Amino acid sequence: MVHFAGRMSATALAALVLTGAAAQAQTPAEFYKGKTLTITVGFSPGGGYDQYARVLARHIGRHTPGSPSVIVQNMPGAGSLTAVRRMEAGMPKDGTAIVTFNPAIITESILEPERVNFKFTDAAFLGSVTRDFRVCFLWHATGAKTWDDAMRRDEVIFGSTAKGTGAYVNQAILKNVFGMKARQILGFPGSAEQRLGIERGELDGDCGSWSSIPEEWIRDKKAHTFVSFSPFKTPDMPDGVPFIKDLAKTQEQKDTLEILIASGELGRPFIVSQGVPADRLAALRAAFDATMLDKEFLDENAKQLLPVYPVKGVEAADIVKRIYSFPPDLIAKARAAAD
Repeated sequence: MVHFAGRMSATALAALVLTGAAAQAQTPAEFYKGKTLTITVGFSPGGGYDQYARVLARHIGRHTPGSPSVIVQNMPGAGSLTAVRRMEAGMPKDGTAIVTFNPAIITESILEPERVNFKFTDAAFLGSVTRDFRVCFLWHATGAKTWDDAMRRDEVIFGSTAKGTGAYVNQAILKNVFGMKARQILGFPGSAEQRLGIERGELDGDCGSWSSIPEEWIRDKKAHTFVSFSPFKTPDMPDGVPFIKDLAKTQEQKDTLEILIASGELGRPFIVSQGVPADRLAALRAAFDATMLDKEFLDENAKQLLPVYPVKGVEAADIVKRIYSFPPDLIAKARAAAD
């Protein structure tokens, strides 16, 4: 009886080995055929991250070997950190789970590593649809239009999803580095809810991607951009808006800004678990790159006024490595400024 059980165990083990070998022998096309890719957005529907993800979902499938179907799900929480953590803790690591998140939490992961508890060099980057063109604006009802107007106000009320997000860090820079009398209200699920707060007069403005500002707000001069966090601008951005680093008066301010705005180069990143097999990661990266050149994809983004200035996966990974290479003294200064 014991001998029989041992034989059964050996047989079962052999079957498992053969099954594993067969799975390893699958090409990406064979694996993805009939599968579904899920893109998880770390914010509620209606914001910029959600828009980009849904446009990507409509096109990347036909560039992926095996032509899988693609769906989008929203998982707001902790400024998109919830979705990143879920990627490692509960999502499949077979190449069917993709996450898009706010890259400012990469910076937050070196400023407050105990709170974030995730190192982004441990993620595999597919790439970014666009570099970020971040700005801060004030609502027309405030009567303020320029940097000097904002600095003269007794109080500027901003909203944000959570500490560590791009909006929070931008607003903290205004307050802690430049002395603006800014107050931050946290807990919004996403930018769509923040826009409602602005329209109701609960918030004075916002900091975020230029492409996330509603077109009619720009057209009707309801949103007045007073500072940019990118040295570059898209053709439709207004002239004369100062770049934040040009406003720095001391080397310490410049050094602090260097670390706090570095993640803006990543803009709208998409990642998978580093546990995804290498051939599938290569296939997804190639599909992502091909989608960035797809005319239908570009036309759909253009109709929604969503800029596309892509970053390849390998380049995105290099940017993340650079962020993690900042010296401790600079990180300490940045930590104080972003609080």
